[in-house]
Amino acid sequence: MIKIHHKVKGIIDMIYEISTLSCPLLSIEDVSQRSNSWVLGAQATGTVLGSWRTEIGTLGRLMILRSFETAEILAKERRRAFLSENPFNAGGVITSFTMESYKPFPFLPLVQPRTFGSVYEFRTYHLVPGGLSPTLLGWENAIEPAKEYTAHLVINMYALDGPPRITHIWGFASLEQRAMLRANAYGASVWPPHGGPEHIIEATSTIALPQPWSPLH
Repeated sequence: MIKIHHKVKGIIDMIYEISTLSCPLLSIEDVSQRSNSWVLGAQATGTVLGSWRTEIGTLGRLMILRSFETAEILAKERRRAFLSENPFNAGGVITSFTMESYKPFPFLPLVQPRTFGSVYEFRTYHLVPGGLSPTLLGWENAIEPAKEYTAHLVINMYALDGPPRITHIWGFASLEQRAMLRANAYGASVWPPHGGPEHIIEATSTIALPQPWSPLH
């Protein structure tokens, strides 16, 4: 069960990053192994929390979630990738990569390696200008009433770069479990968070499968 935390220094300072590596479909396992050596190498900073390949959505993508204790540490790691002639040790294989920075919702616990299941969902909501504050409030009020569903929430975060948006990651044993939990929460009127959907202008969902070396699995 998710426990709500307030004003915890580690949560306030923590920054998460999702790196997304694009590659040909048949190269995903090669890129996974190459990127593994990059994010766990001697020069790497930050803590690796998970790695997934996309299964439903845009295919040929490998996503890596890392945490950084300060913005300076994250910036150093980002410079390492941008200035490298072989970023993620996969420069000759990947076709592009992005690195997005996020702050966690302050009332959620920090991400810890654990087993959620074999299916993960990445949901990104682009928000109307000014929509983040009411979205945060709605989520905070909904976490406990919807605990049967939100126990599967890995993290929710708001973007520090690019357009206003949030990205939340969920872990389930199966797509069937996901559908059942969502249906139950909707049926009980405890989900979605009140005041949340009204501020969404665009929403995307990607189903991804954890890589064998992913701490979240």
